[in-house]
Amino acid sequence: MQRTATAVWSGTGLEGQGTLTTGSGAITDQPYTAKFRFQSEDGKAGTNPEELLGAAHAGCFTMALAFRLTAAGHPAEELRTEARVAIIKGEAGWTIPSIELVCTARVPGIDAAKFAELADDAKANCPISKALSPTITLSATLQ
Repeated sequence: MQRTATAVWSGTGLEGQGTLTTGSGAITDQPYTAKFRFQSEDGKAGTNPEELLGAAHAGCFTMALAFRLTAAGHPAEELRTEARVAIIKGEAGWTIPSIELVCTARVPGIDAAKFAELADDAKANCPISKALSPTITLSATLQ
């Protein structure tokens, strides 16, 4: 199995612009620029690779946790995960030093210890986490 996404860029790094498209068509010709990526502090100007990485990671982790909860006999009423992707400029250029997954959940009939165990396992073993593992922390709260 293989999934695809395509980036097309025109112009210089600073003044140029590009589009992002996923193979599924869920994202089609989504514009992105250096301004969207590095100068828009609130992130509202447009998308960027880090935001998309966060969306992919939040989705992957949350689905992995749902499978684990279901297998343990406790399907979730709701799982909500925010991925906080940090990006900083250092001497060697831009880097992503950390990704924090913040998950809140409504899961009937499960205790906090079992929930934490399953959340930790999902963090360690979802495919996106495996690819990015040195940077990830998790805060999982059962409501």
